[in-house]
Amino acid sequence: MTGSSPGGLLAVHAHPDDETLATGALLATWADAGLPVTVVTCTRGELGEVIGPALAHLEGDGPALAAHRERELAAALEALGVTDHLFLDAAAPATGRSAEPCVASGVRFTDSGMAWAGVTHAGRRENLPDGAFVAVPLDDAAGRLARVLRDRRPAVVVTYEPGGGYGHPDHVRAHEVTARAVALAADTDWAPEAGPSHAVAAVLWAVRGEQSLRAAYRELAANPRLVASDLRARFPAPDGPVPSVAVPDGEVGLTVDVRPVLARLAAALFAHATQVKGVTIVWSDRDAPGAPNDVIGSYALSNDIVAPVLGVEEYRLAPGSSGDGVVWPAGMRRVA
Repeated sequence: MTGSSPGGLLAVHAHPDDETLATGALLATWADAGLPVTVVTCTRGELGEVIGPALAHLEGDGPALAAHRERELAAALEALGVTDHLFLDAAAPATGRSAEPCVASGVRFTDSGMAWAGVTHAGRRENLPDGAFVAVPLDDAAGRLARVLRDRRPAVVVTYEPGGGYGHPDHVRAHEVTARAVALAADTDWAPEAGPSHAVAAVLWAVRGEQSLRAAYRELAANPRLVASDLRARFPAPDGPVPSVAVPDGEVGLTVDVRPVLARLAAALFAHATQVKGVTIVWSDRDAPGAPNDVIGSYALSNDIVAPVLGVEEYRLAPGSSGDGVVWPAGMRRVA
């Protein structure tokens, strides 16, 4: 390890499955180091599409799908080694009145849904459901998260980059809520009833180096061994548009070696059966390590586009976040 002081990790995600798809190796690596890990999920994924005929009856039935995805999430978190989880709407709001106890309000934040606005970008749908996360006032959602930050006091917070990975409105809102919550938690004048202020040492954004991602797309198309033989899915175009998660390679500031926690990550991917299909892992600990960005597996979502599992997860340090003093567990490396 490097750095001078240990601390916990807190991840903020929009829906069940995002914790695994975007940050699974990071969560498992932190947990395996014996450090505290908290996952906060903003909605229960009520409007998600459902993969496969066995569970197709859940699509369109928000409460039933939410209950099922909660169980999938619990199984995935267990696989990753995460024991501390809460939904954001279960966190108490900040009242601003230190003399009164503050309890959860009983509101429910729901999946806002999305509409594809291009091959790699999603936007808002025209009609939002009741309780849509994107319609929750920013300071309500951020105040709840800030209370969690003051309670858990993590050294590191991780969420999406500003574009939400691929533009999903709930992902974008989760980014905005996280940024606001980090500022509120550190403000000594804000909500004294929420506990002592807490400044996070590092905020990470889940990203992918653009050239590394394009190389992975080419490798997927060229090597059938990397893809499940029965998976009927399209390959992403190596020279086509890329989602907002792709950033210039020089902006990647930290990497996580996926291979030591690959079994955990694979189990978590399998747990999200309504959302993830065709999970294929081709690397084992008997194989030579190879290059860090080698494709070591693949999967697909309901959009039927093959996605690579790479040998590393990549993160960008948010502007103004140095990470100084953070103890990065073995398997994590600063690259910028």
